[in-house]
Amino acid sequence: MTKAAAANKTAGRDDTRTVGAGRAFAWLLVITGAAGVLASWVITLDKFKLLEDPNFTPGCSLNPIVSCGSVMKSEQAAAFGFPNPMLGLVTYAVVVAIGVGLLAGARYRRWYWLGLNAGTLFGVGFCTWLMTQSLYEINALCLWCCLAWVATILMFWYTTSHNVRHGVLRAPAGLRTFLDEFTWVLPVLHIGIIGMLILTRWWDFWTS
Repeated sequence: MTKAAAANKTAGRDDTRTVGAGRAFAWLLVITGAAGVLASWVITLDKFKLLEDPNFTPGCSLNPIVSCGSVMKSEQAAAFGFPNPMLGLVTYAVVVAIGVGLLAGARYRRWYWLGLNAGTLFGVGFCTWLMTQSLYEINALCLWCCLAWVATILMFWYTTSHNVRHGVLRAPAGLRTFLDEFTWVLPVLHIGIIGMLILTRWWDFWTS
């Protein structure tokens, strides 16, 4: 058998085999997905109230910086022509469904796991853009948005770790070993960097 034929045969096995997940990872998907659904639902309700009454003040508008209303009224809050949280209602619900399926013993093919990884990567990228817009253009923070950011970051890093450790994403053995023990370091660093950016952006306000 030629090397090319062997490679094709191996690729075929990768495409047809199924991969499950442990209960901890499944629960992480359920919990982070549910947190995203909750944040999206609350923001959507408040957005509708703002459309009905422009003077409505959302409950999470606490001060000039933590001001959900300012974020909801911005152009960035409807990046695709409709309120962003409506996208979250769908996508986070899908993550919950995947997690529940894993808890029930479901096993998915490689393309399915890659699709989940691509979706969470898009989510992290979109949240990063929204974060920079909030900090440096809108000049306000939405607490429910922050909850969605944290949930998305967690699901992205743990999904990526799962896929690397189970061979869905090919990676060096050293990286797989690291992720076996220290996956938690990556989301902690990611969230910590965002926290530092928020702290330094409004340092005078927080310390006054």
